[in-house]
Amino acid sequence: MVILKIYWRIKAMVKTLLFKLMFGKRFSIGKNTTFRKNFGIYLEKGASIKIGSDCFFNRGCSINCLKKVTIGNHTIFGENVKIYDQNHRFRDRSKLIREQGYSVGEVHIGKNCWICTNAVILKGVTIGDNTVIGAGCVVYKDIPANSVVKNSQELLIEAL
Repeated sequence: MVILKIYWRIKAMVKTLLFKLMFGKRFSIGKNTTFRKNFGIYLEKGASIKIGSDCFFNRGCSINCLKKVTIGNHTIFGENVKIYDQNHRFRDRSKLIREQGYSVGEVHIGKNCWICTNAVILKGVTIGDNTVIGAGCVVYKDIPANSVVKNSQELLIEAL
């Protein structure tokens, strides 16, 4: 198990270096943050991503950023978590959806959060510190600190 952790850490360090070369100061990542296979970032010109220290992204996670995404220290992500700070516009029925552009809003995820497998975080959302987002949740509104969110966006505010 230790050898596997070292392997993933080295791979993450190499990929982090490549992200920093590609995106420059628009991409920052704290110490000891690591990710597994198929972690991806899309970062539009002028947008920024800031990831804290000691974070972990499991297989298949992605961040798609047109404006700004921030993630606090010690936050962990299950497999296939997707983060989007934008959404397609679609109100004008006389135009194709792909021609209507995007609406954007910053995404802020606090420190010491657990975002479980297959969760989707949408634009304009702030998730407070010490929060758990359940597997398969689609987060479309702010979540206060120290919360647990079930699949239907139902809040269970508990002492964690």
